[in-house]
Amino acid sequence: MIRPAQIQDRSPVGEFFSAIAVEARWIISDTFIMTWRNLLRYRRSPELLLFSTLSPIMFIFLFNYVFGGAIPTGDLNYIDFLMPGILVQTTLFSATTSGVGLAEDLQKGMVDRYRSLPMARSAVLGGRVSAETIVSLFVACLMLAVGYILGMRLHGGFWPGFALPFMVAGFAFGFSWVSALVGASVRNPESAGSMMFFVVFPLTFLSSAFVPIESMPGWLQPFTKINPITNAVDLGRSLSQGGPIVEDAVITALWTLGMTFVIGSVAVWRYRKV
Repeated sequence: MIRPAQIQDRSPVGEFFSAIAVEARWIISDTFIMTWRNLLRYRRSPELLLFSTLSPIMFIFLFNYVFGGAIPTGDLNYIDFLMPGILVQTTLFSATTSGVGLAEDLQKGMVDRYRSLPMARSAVLGGRVSAETIVSLFVACLMLAVGYILGMRLHGGFWPGFALPFMVAGFAFGFSWVSALVGASVRNPESAGSMMFFVVFPLTFLSSAFVPIESMPGWLQPFTKINPITNAVDLGRSLSQGGPIVEDAVITALWTLGMTFVIGSVAVWRYRKV
């Protein structure tokens, strides 16, 4: 005897959603495996993680002790003003590894091996982006510990401060898709690294990461205010020091979703065409 549920499952609509569910499970499973593969690289080459942490620590010391006394930040200590900017800058530079690593895989022929396997094409990019996001979260937590040693304090409360590294890692996840698009569009890791440097470096320094916007020339301030990094940094300061969160949170979330779904889709399309 055939049950009504079985008849319903054989309908075109039921088969369509069943196929989507199966495809989604394969994408998640393949992405998890590729994420683990990229994380193993740090265990086999610990110097990669070492330099990823030493560089932001150097920036903290340089900006705090060299420029801290010359940059007015009102009633806010410069280390409290600086740390959210350092966190965003560090995770963005870490996100560039996605494009460099993808370009390296293309150059060495690893992508040809992936294409010979029965796996989701988007898992190659998704696994690399997810791995770099996990590393960014770890580095952000480590930077907060270093900042605390140097005098930074979380005046916005426990839960907003707890959410700070996750917010930064989420923004880095979205930006990693920009790096993945660059990596899929060039032929060697050197070009990917150079191109991402010219993207990350000016966007970071033309933001509120290190100096107040009011101290910049008037003709530069409009660009700085619409810079997505400015919104992410301001949200980080609101989470760590207290202040309005909703506006910057909405704008940062929209930028993150846009980079993930719009630029991420273009990156996957470009990867399929390589």
